Amino acid sequence: MTDSHLIDLRSDTVTKPSPEMRKAMAEAEVGDDVFAGDPTVNRLQETVASLLGKEAAIFVPSGSMANSTAIRALTQPGDEIILHADSHAYHYEAGSPSAVSGCSVRLLPGPRGLFTADDVRAAVRPDDSHFPHSSLIIVENTHNVGGGTVWPIDRIPPIREAASEFGLRMHLDGARLMNACVATGHSAAEYAQYFDTVSICFSKGLGAPVGSTVAGSAETIRRVHRFRKMFGGGMRQAGIIAAGALYALEHNITRLADDHANAKLLAEALADLPGVSIDPDTVETNIVYFDVDAGKQAAETLCKTLLQRGVWMLPLGSQRVRAVTHLDVSREDLEQAITVLRGVFEGV
Repeated sequence: MTDSHLIDLRSDTVTKPSPEMRKAMAEAEVGDDVFAGDPTVNRLQETVASLLGKEAAIFVPSGSMANSTAIRALTQPGDEIILHADSHAYHYEAGSPSAVSGCSVRLLPGPRGLFTADDVRAAVRPDDSHFPHSSLIIVENTHNVGGGTVWPIDRIPPIREAASEFGLRMHLDGARLMNACVATGHSAAEYAQYFDTVSICFSKGLGAPVGSTVAGSAETIRRVHRFRKMFGGGMRQAGIIAAGALYALEHNITRLADDHANAKLLAEALADLPGVSIDPDTVETNIVYFDVDAGKQAAETLCKTLLQRGVWMLPLGSQRVRAVTHLDVSREDLEQAITVLRGVFEGV
C-alpha cells in the first residue's frame, strides 16, 4: 500500500504543503537572512512578534532549536531548569538542555503535563553554593505527552508570580500554542504575556513544511540570534520556507477546530471498543492517547495490523498508542479509520 492511500495519524508533522502554500513559497521574495536581508523572513518575524505581543521574533529551522536557543539565551551553564517530567524539552530534544546549554533539569509531577505554583516553589533550589542555580521555568502548551493538554490560562499567573519571587525567567514551549488558542478562545498574546520567551511551530498543525520562531524582548532575541548562529541555524534565502509559515498563519489557524472535533470523535469511538482504555473528556485538542489491554495485544502489534489496513498510528511503550489529527486527515478519512479500528478490535 502506498503512502498516498494511508490515513496517517502518527503526528501532525506529517502534513504536506497544499498547492496554494507551495505557490506562495515559489513566489516568495527572498534575500540573505543571515544579513537580515530576506524580506519574507522579516515579515514573518514581525507578524509573529505582533501576534504574541512581543518586541521581536526570530525564525529558526525547528521547534527543538527554538527551545534550545531560548534556553541558552535565558540561562547560564550550571543553572537548573524547572519543567514537567513529561516535557518535550526533556524527553525529545536529545538532551539539549544539558549538552547545549549546560543546564540540569528539575522535573515536576502533575496530571497531563500541568503543575502548580507550589510545585515550582518546592523545586527552587536554596541559595547555596552547593546547588545549581534555579533560573528558568518551562511550560508546554499544549502539552504533547499529556494528550494535547491545554493549560488553563488562569493557572499561569500564579506560576509567573512564583517565578518573580525567586527571580526566575519563563519560557513557553508553544509548539502547538495555536491549538490552545482555538480550543479556548484566548489569543496567543494573552498566553504569551506571562513569558520571557515564546516558541511556536509552523510544521505541526499549521501545516507548513518547516520552521519555528522564538519571540521575546528585543534584547533577548538578539541573544537568541547569536545562539541560532552558534548552533548552525542561520539560513540564507529562507524566505522560501518563511512564506509557507506566513501562509499557515494566514489560512490554517481557525481550521484547527476541525482537527479537534475529529480527535474527539476518534476518542469517543475508541472508548466504545473492547480492550481499549481512554477517557474522551481528556481529549481537548488534536492528540489522542489510548491504552490497549495487555492481555489481548501489544501496541506495536496493533499498529502493524492497522497499518496493513491503511491506518497509521504510533506505538509508544508496550501498551500505549498515539493518534494525531491534522489538516491532511478529513472527516471522511477519520470515519474510515474508525471503521478499521472497529474491525480490528471486533475481529471483523
